[in-house]
Amino acid sequence: MVDLRDLRKITDFEWEIGRGFMQGMHVPVRILGTQEIIRESLKDNSLQQAANTACLPGLHQYVCVMPDVHQGYGFPIGGVAASDYHNGVISPGGIGYDINCGIRLLASEIPLKTAKPVMQELVNLLFQNCPVGVGKQGVVGLSSRDFSQICTQGSRWALKSGYASPADLEATEDGGCIQGADPDALSRRAVERGTVQLGSLGSGNHFIEIDVVDEIFDQQAAQKMGLNQGCICMQIHSGSRGFGHQVCSDYVKDFQTVVHKYQIQIPDRELVCAPVGSPEGQRYLAAMRCAANYAFCNRQMLAHQARQVFEQVFEKITHKNHLWLVYDLAHNIGKIEDHIIDGRQTRVCVHRKGATRAFGPGSADIPLKYARVGQPVLIPGSMGTASWVMVGTETAMCKSFGSCSHGAGRLLSRSAARKMARGEDLLVDLREQGITVKAGSIAGLAEEAPMAYKDVDLVIESVVGARLAKKVARLRPVAVIKG
Repeated sequence: MVDLRDLRKITDFEWEIGRGFMQGMHVPVRILGTQEIIRESLKDNSLQQAANTACLPGLHQYVCVMPDVHQGYGFPIGGVAASDYHNGVISPGGIGYDINCGIRLLASEIPLKTAKPVMQELVNLLFQNCPVGVGKQGVVGLSSRDFSQICTQGSRWALKSGYASPADLEATEDGGCIQGADPDALSRRAVERGTVQLGSLGSGNHFIEIDVVDEIFDQQAAQKMGLNQGCICMQIHSGSRGFGHQVCSDYVKDFQTVVHKYQIQIPDRELVCAPVGSPEGQRYLAAMRCAANYAFCNRQMLAHQARQVFEQVFEKITHKNHLWLVYDLAHNIGKIEDHIIDGRQTRVCVHRKGATRAFGPGSADIPLKYARVGQPVLIPGSMGTASWVMVGTETAMCKSFGSCSHGAGRLLSRSAARKMARGEDLLVDLREQGITVKAGSIAGLAEEAPMAYKDVDLVIESVVGARLAKKVARLRPVAVIKG
């Protein structure tokens, strides 16, 4: 297990576990965070998992660990690793089970004082129209042809079907579609699970949240995003649902034999992988991209349902009842990208598990309207705490393969949280704070208690201190819908 003595301090916000920590490490581990964040991270197995990850072949520079890191399956949640496209590997555990679990932010011109009288009605209708909970079916029936098209077209299918606008796709990472998806790489069970869940929120830490723009720190960037202080906005956090989980399960199982075929040595069987360029690696990439495209489309469908509710509730109050998309970005994903490494442009497979892209100003891969300020970065807090809107930086491109934290990060497991918190008490506490709550499960609510998460403001302090992203605005929750 990693101990504080195993870490070398580089700056107040950067620490390193050297290659000599354990046999087989090809690169060091670079941890971004304050000493307090480091001490919290040592309470679970996450930093040891990062050291194990550093044993994967073909990695560049170091395994990067975000301030919201916590223990995951093999690869830590909050971990980033860039594997050489020609000589490296791809690991399903390094991307995660909820492929393209991500978040989108929609903004409005409606002041909170205007919205307060109808907040309960808004929450009730959102809960009715956006299916929540484990295994819940979606809002639209899909033919096998529709499903295949969603796998290859992502949000473009929603645009073609009348559930999205061109502006929505422009404000979605990768335009809501990653090229190279192939439904033939999917198992029958994965297809079965995906066909019935489009347009559903799910459970766990997935949510729809109504927030107010509480404070603005960068007026230029906020103006580009259309964020107005005192006005309400909406966050939607969901992913590829059971479909993505099945894709990951299928390939984790398949890759147990693949590592032996290619004689890949790993310290943990949960890190099973395949060479990126191998037939097995390319097949997983094709399946993973199907799930990623499905997730983009899933959040678009949820946003379509939410917009209809929003406009219905507010049409009797104001004509300014439209929600526009600020940005939609992925958390659990593997991307083939070009990065400058050791002064040379290098093609890599970037694993971002519980981490988000944070490309800086001037990047060709972000919407033109954000070219001067940087890509929007969305970091939600725990239930009842602030969320943050930020922008990526040039430093992140050099320091973390253009990556940043994705949230507050868990401190307690779900079972531990249930032992320490009661859903009924949490419901009362949140209401006393002026937060309207609607949940599919009281037990599930306890799992997401704020005490189960790190202090998001400490995470933000680390992100800013490491210069991965810059503050744009702080959002304060006024209503939460949980699965």
